[in-house]
Amino acid sequence: MSTHSKASSSSRHQDRLTPKRPASALAERWTTIDGVDVFYRESPVPPDAPAMMHVHGFGLSGRYLLPTAELLADEFHTLVPDLPGFGRSGKPTEPLDIPGLAHAAVRFLDDRGVASATLVGNSMGCPVICEFAYHHPDRIDRAILVSPAGGLHNQPLRRAVGQLARDGGREPPSMIRVATPDYLRFGVPSTVKMFRALTRYPSLQRLLALEIPTLVVIGSRDPLMPSPTRVREIARQTDNHVLVVLIEGAAHAINFSHPGELAHVIRSFMADQPIVDDPASPGNSRTVEVHRGRLHPPATGHAGDL
Repeated sequence: MSTHSKASSSSRHQDRLTPKRPASALAERWTTIDGVDVFYRESPVPPDAPAMMHVHGFGLSGRYLLPTAELLADEFHTLVPDLPGFGRSGKPTEPLDIPGLAHAAVRFLDDRGVASATLVGNSMGCPVICEFAYHHPDRIDRAILVSPAGGLHNQPLRRAVGQLARDGGREPPSMIRVATPDYLRFGVPSTVKMFRALTRYPSLQRLLALEIPTLVVIGSRDPLMPSPTRVREIARQTDNHVLVVLIEGAAHAINFSHPGELAHVIRSFMADQPIVDDPASPGNSRTVEVHRGRLHPPATGHAGDL
Protein backbone atom coordinates (compact mmCIF):
# COMPACT_ATOMS: atom_id res chain seq x y z
CA MET A 1 0.00 0.00 0.00
CA SER A 2 1.38 3.44 -0.90
CA THR A 3 2.03 6.13 1.69
CA HIS A 4 -0.88 8.14 0.28
CA SER A 5 -3.21 5.14 0.53
CA LYS A 6 -2.12 4.48 4.11
CA ALA A 7 -2.75 8.12 5.01
CA SER A 8 -6.19 8.05 3.37
CA SER A 9 -7.09 4.82 5.15
CA SER A 10 -5.96 6.29 8.48
CA SER A 11 -8.00 9.44 7.86
CA ARG A 12 -11.14 7.42 7.09
CA HIS A 13 -10.56 5.32 10.22
CA GLN A 14 -10.22 8.45 12.34
CA ASP A 15 -13.32 10.08 10.80
CA ARG A 16 -15.34 6.96 11.62
CA LEU A 17 -14.18 6.83 15.24
CA THR A 18 -14.26 10.55 16.05
CA PRO A 19 -17.28 11.22 18.31
CA LYS A 20 -20.24 12.66 16.37
CA ARG A 21 -20.93 14.95 19.30
CA PRO A 22 -17.99 16.28 21.33
CA ALA A 23 -18.03 14.86 24.86
CA SER A 24 -16.10 17.78 26.25
CA ALA A 25 -15.13 21.41 25.88
CA LEU A 26 -11.60 20.13 25.29
CA ALA A 27 -10.47 19.91 21.68
CA GLU A 28 -10.75 16.39 20.18
CA ARG A 29 -7.74 15.45 18.06
CA TRP A 30 -5.74 12.61 16.51
CA THR A 31 -2.06 11.85 16.23
CA THR A 32 0.08 8.79 15.44
CA ILE A 33 2.30 7.11 18.02
CA ASP A 34 4.60 4.28 16.85
CA GLY A 35 2.38 3.71 13.82
CA VAL A 36 -0.89 3.61 15.82
CA ASP A 37 -3.68 6.20 15.50
CA VAL A 38 -4.16 7.80 18.92
CA PHE A 39 -7.23 9.83 19.88
CA TYR A 40 -6.82 12.50 22.55
CA ARG A 41 -8.38 15.58 24.03
CA GLU A 42 -6.50 18.78 24.81
CA SER A 43 -7.29 22.04 26.55
CA PRO A 44 -7.03 25.37 24.71
CA VAL A 45 -4.81 26.75 27.50
CA PRO A 46 -1.53 28.15 26.10
CA PRO A 47 1.23 25.51 25.98
CA ASP A 48 3.33 27.45 28.48
CA ALA A 49 0.88 26.53 31.26
CA PRO A 50 2.05 23.61 33.45
CA ALA A 51 1.22 20.36 31.66
CA MET A 52 -1.09 17.77 33.22
CA MET A 53 -1.87 14.46 31.53
CA HIS A 54 -4.75 12.24 32.69
CA VAL A 55 -4.23 8.46 32.31
CA HIS A 56 -7.28 6.18 32.17
CA GLY A 57 -7.92 2.81 33.74
CA PHE A 58 -8.37 -0.80 32.72
CA GLY A 59 -10.37 -1.36 29.51
CA LEU A 60 -11.56 2.25 29.44
CA SER A 61 -10.90 5.40 27.43
CA GLY A 62 -10.14 8.88 28.70
CA ARG A 63 -13.79 9.90 28.48
CA TYR A 64 -14.69 9.12 32.10
CA LEU A 65 -11.76 11.27 33.26
CA LEU A 66 -13.20 14.38 31.61
CA PRO A 67 -15.33 15.68 34.53
CA THR A 68 -12.19 16.21 36.62
CA ALA A 69 -9.90 17.14 33.71
CA GLU A 70 -12.29 19.88 32.56
CA LEU A 71 -12.32 21.50 36.02
CA LEU A 72 -8.53 21.80 35.89
CA ALA A 73 -8.23 22.82 32.24
CA ASP A 74 -8.17 26.57 32.95
CA GLU A 75 -5.04 26.18 35.10
CA PHE A 76 -3.09 23.46 33.28
CA HIS A 77 -2.23 22.45 29.74
CA THR A 78 -4.54 19.44 29.98
CA LEU A 79 -4.10 16.27 27.91
CA VAL A 80 -6.40 13.24 28.00
CA PRO A 81 -5.28 10.50 25.58
CA ASP A 82 -6.84 7.13 24.81
CA LEU A 83 -3.70 5.01 25.09
CA PRO A 84 -2.96 2.63 22.16
CA GLY A 85 -5.35 -0.33 22.29
CA PHE A 86 -7.98 1.54 24.35
CA GLY A 87 -11.03 3.63 23.56
CA ARG A 88 -11.04 5.14 20.07
CA SER A 89 -7.31 4.70 19.52
CA GLY A 90 -6.00 1.99 17.22
CA LYS A 91 -4.64 -1.33 18.43
CA PRO A 92 -0.91 -2.14 18.31
CA THR A 93 0.18 -5.36 16.60
CA GLU A 94 0.81 -6.84 20.05
CA PRO A 95 -1.19 -5.71 23.13
CA LEU A 96 0.85 -3.39 25.35
CA ASP A 97 1.71 -4.33 28.93
CA ILE A 98 2.32 -1.78 31.70
CA PRO A 99 5.86 -0.86 30.54
CA GLY A 100 4.58 -0.65 26.95
CA LEU A 101 1.78 1.72 27.95
CA ALA A 102 4.23 3.87 29.92
CA HIS A 103 6.47 4.06 26.85
CA ALA A 104 3.47 5.07 24.72
CA ALA A 105 2.64 7.82 27.25
CA VAL A 106 6.20 9.18 26.95
CA ARG A 107 6.01 9.06 23.16
CA PHE A 108 2.67 10.89 23.28
CA LEU A 109 4.23 13.72 25.31
CA ASP A 110 7.11 13.79 22.84
CA ASP A 111 4.59 14.17 20.03
CA ARG A 112 2.87 17.06 21.83
CA GLY A 113 6.20 18.78 22.55
CA VAL A 114 5.80 18.44 26.32
CA ALA A 115 9.12 18.07 28.18
CA SER A 116 7.57 17.15 31.54
CA ALA A 117 4.14 16.96 33.11
CA THR A 118 2.17 16.09 36.21
CA LEU A 119 0.42 12.77 35.59
CA VAL A 120 -3.04 12.01 37.00
CA GLY A 121 -4.07 8.34 36.80
CA ASN A 122 -7.03 6.24 37.84
CA SER A 123 -6.93 2.49 38.53
CA MET A 124 -4.61 0.87 35.92
CA GLY A 125 -3.40 4.34 34.99
CA CYS A 126 -1.57 4.48 38.34
CA PRO A 127 0.91 1.63 37.67
CA VAL A 128 1.41 3.10 34.19
CA ILE A 129 2.43 6.36 35.89
CA CYS A 130 4.70 4.54 38.35
CA GLU A 131 6.45 2.81 35.44
CA PHE A 132 6.70 6.13 33.58
CA ALA A 133 8.35 7.70 36.64
CA TYR A 134 10.69 4.73 37.16
CA HIS A 135 12.18 4.96 33.67
CA HIS A 136 11.75 8.69 32.99
CA PRO A 137 12.05 10.56 36.31
CA ASP A 138 13.04 13.74 34.48
CA ARG A 139 9.75 13.77 32.52
CA ILE A 140 7.33 13.76 35.47
CA ASP A 141 6.83 16.69 37.86
CA ARG A 142 4.33 15.13 40.27
CA ALA A 143 2.25 11.94 40.40
CA ILE A 144 -1.45 11.83 41.29
CA LEU A 145 -2.70 8.26 41.76
CA VAL A 146 -6.47 7.90 42.14
CA SER A 147 -7.72 4.47 43.27
CA PRO A 148 -4.48 2.66 42.31
CA ALA A 149 -5.16 -0.93 41.19
CA GLY A 150 -3.17 -4.07 40.53
CA GLY A 151 -2.01 -5.27 43.94
CA LEU A 152 -2.61 -8.48 45.88
CA HIS A 153 -5.98 -7.13 46.98
CA ASN A 154 -7.24 -7.62 43.37
CA GLN A 155 -6.00 -11.21 42.87
CA PRO A 156 -6.97 -13.71 41.54
CA LEU A 157 -9.04 -12.71 38.50
CA ARG A 158 -12.33 -14.05 39.90
CA ARG A 159 -11.87 -11.86 42.97
CA ALA A 160 -11.24 -8.79 40.84
CA VAL A 161 -14.34 -9.56 38.76
CA GLY A 162 -16.41 -9.68 41.94
CA GLN A 163 -14.91 -6.42 43.15
CA LEU A 164 -15.69 -4.76 39.82
CA ALA A 165 -19.28 -6.03 40.00
CA ARG A 166 -19.72 -4.55 43.48
CA ASP A 167 -18.15 -1.30 42.38
CA GLY A 168 -20.56 -1.04 39.45
CA GLY A 169 -23.45 -0.75 41.89
CA ARG A 170 -21.70 2.03 43.76
CA GLU A 171 -20.89 4.26 40.78
CA PRO A 172 -23.32 6.80 39.30
CA PRO A 173 -25.67 5.15 36.75
CA SER A 174 -24.28 7.48 34.08
CA MET A 175 -20.88 5.78 34.48
CA ILE A 176 -22.35 2.61 32.93
CA ARG A 177 -23.29 4.51 29.76
CA VAL A 178 -19.75 5.86 29.49
CA ALA A 179 -17.90 2.64 30.34
CA THR A 180 -19.92 0.00 28.46
CA PRO A 181 -18.85 1.01 24.90
CA ASP A 182 -15.23 1.15 26.04
CA TYR A 183 -15.33 -2.33 27.59
CA LEU A 184 -17.06 -3.81 24.54
CA ARG A 185 -14.46 -2.25 22.25
CA PHE A 186 -11.59 -3.51 24.42
CA GLY A 187 -12.85 -7.11 24.36
CA VAL A 188 -12.53 -10.20 26.58
CA PRO A 189 -9.16 -11.52 25.26
CA SER A 190 -7.53 -8.13 25.82
CA THR A 191 -9.07 -7.96 29.29
CA VAL A 192 -7.53 -11.28 30.36
CA LYS A 193 -4.08 -10.38 28.98
CA MET A 194 -4.13 -6.93 30.52
CA PHE A 195 -5.22 -8.27 33.91
CA ARG A 196 -2.31 -10.72 33.94
CA ALA A 197 0.12 -7.93 33.08
CA LEU A 198 -1.39 -5.72 35.78
CA THR A 199 -1.18 -8.33 38.55
CA ARG A 200 2.46 -9.10 37.73
CA TYR A 201 3.51 -5.48 37.96
CA PRO A 202 5.28 -4.47 41.24
CA SER A 203 2.93 -1.53 41.89
CA LEU A 204 3.59 -1.10 45.61
CA GLN A 205 7.37 -1.22 45.31
CA ARG A 206 7.32 1.32 42.48
CA LEU A 207 4.93 3.64 44.35
CA LEU A 208 6.96 3.69 47.57
CA ALA A 209 10.15 4.27 45.58
CA LEU A 210 8.85 7.42 43.86
CA GLU A 211 11.09 10.41 44.50
CA ILE A 212 8.63 13.11 43.51
CA PRO A 213 5.68 14.55 45.44
CA THR A 214 2.97 11.90 45.08
CA LEU A 215 -0.73 12.17 45.90
CA VAL A 216 -2.78 9.00 46.43
CA VAL A 217 -6.56 9.47 46.55
CA ILE A 218 -8.87 6.65 47.69
CA GLY A 219 -12.62 6.33 48.21
CA SER A 220 -14.20 4.92 51.38
CA ARG A 221 -16.59 2.73 49.32
CA ASP A 222 -14.06 1.35 46.83
CA PRO A 223 -14.19 -2.49 46.88
CA LEU A 224 -11.01 -2.70 44.79
CA MET A 225 -8.90 -0.99 47.47
CA PRO A 226 -7.81 -2.14 50.95
CA SER A 227 -9.27 -0.25 53.91
CA PRO A 228 -7.96 3.27 54.60
CA THR A 229 -6.31 1.95 57.77
CA ARG A 230 -4.44 -0.70 55.77
CA VAL A 231 -3.45 1.86 53.13
CA ARG A 232 -2.00 4.08 55.86
CA GLU A 233 -0.07 1.12 57.34
CA ILE A 234 1.41 0.38 53.91
CA ALA A 235 2.30 4.02 53.27
CA ARG A 236 4.14 4.20 56.61
CA GLN A 237 6.44 1.29 55.74
CA THR A 238 9.17 3.63 54.54
CA ASP A 239 10.07 7.29 54.44
CA ASN A 240 8.50 8.51 51.21
CA HIS A 241 7.02 11.40 49.25
CA VAL A 242 3.46 10.06 49.44
CA LEU A 243 0.40 12.00 50.58
CA VAL A 244 -2.73 9.85 51.02
CA VAL A 245 -6.20 11.42 50.99
CA LEU A 246 -9.60 9.77 51.53
CA ILE A 247 -12.83 11.02 49.91
CA GLU A 248 -15.70 9.67 51.97
CA GLY A 249 -18.55 8.09 50.02
CA ALA A 250 -16.54 7.66 46.82
CA ALA A 251 -16.04 4.30 45.10
CA HIS A 252 -13.40 3.51 42.42
CA ALA A 253 -14.03 5.95 39.56
CA ILE A 254 -13.52 9.09 41.65
CA ASN A 255 -12.49 11.15 38.61
CA PHE A 256 -16.03 10.65 37.28
CA SER A 257 -18.17 10.48 40.41
CA HIS A 258 -16.55 13.19 42.57
CA PRO A 259 -14.84 15.61 40.16
CA GLY A 260 -15.33 18.70 42.31
CA GLU A 261 -13.81 17.14 45.42
CA LEU A 262 -10.96 15.55 43.45
CA ALA A 263 -10.11 18.72 41.52
CA HIS A 264 -10.04 20.65 44.80
CA VAL A 265 -7.67 18.09 46.36
CA ILE A 266 -5.43 18.19 43.27
CA ARG A 267 -5.26 22.00 43.34
CA SER A 268 -4.36 21.91 47.04
CA PHE A 269 -1.68 19.27 46.44
CA MET A 270 -0.16 21.16 43.51
CA ALA A 271 0.08 24.31 45.67
CA ASP A 272 1.33 22.41 48.76
CA GLN A 273 -1.73 23.61 50.67
CA PRO A 274 -3.49 21.69 53.48
CA ILE A 275 -5.99 19.07 52.36
CA VAL A 276 -9.36 20.29 53.64
CA ASP A 277 -12.95 20.17 52.42
CA ASP A 278 -13.79 22.25 49.37
CA PRO A 279 -15.33 25.51 50.65
CA ALA A 280 -17.30 25.74 47.39
CA SER A 281 -19.08 22.44 48.15
CA PRO A 282 -20.10 22.54 51.84
CA GLY A 283 -21.96 19.44 53.01
CA ASN A 284 -20.72 17.25 50.14
CA SER A 285 -18.27 14.34 50.52
CA ARG A 286 -15.80 14.90 53.33
CA THR A 287 -12.09 14.88 52.46
CA VAL A 288 -9.60 13.54 55.02
CA GLU A 289 -5.80 13.41 54.97
CA VAL A 290 -4.76 9.85 55.88
CA HIS A 291 -0.95 10.01 55.62
CA ARG A 292 1.71 12.57 54.79
CA GLY A 293 5.12 11.05 54.05
CA ARG A 294 8.07 12.57 55.89
CA LEU A 295 9.75 13.50 52.61
CA HIS A 296 6.63 15.14 51.17
CA PRO A 297 6.67 18.95 51.05
CA PRO A 298 4.99 20.18 54.25
CA ALA A 299 1.69 21.94 53.82
CA THR A 300 1.13 25.41 55.24
CA GLY A 301 -1.45 25.23 58.01
CA HIS A 302 -3.23 22.22 59.53
CA ALA A 303 -4.98 19.40 57.71
CA GLY A 304 -7.43 16.83 59.01
CA ASP A 305 -6.35 13.26 59.87
CA LEU A 306 -7.99 9.97 60.66
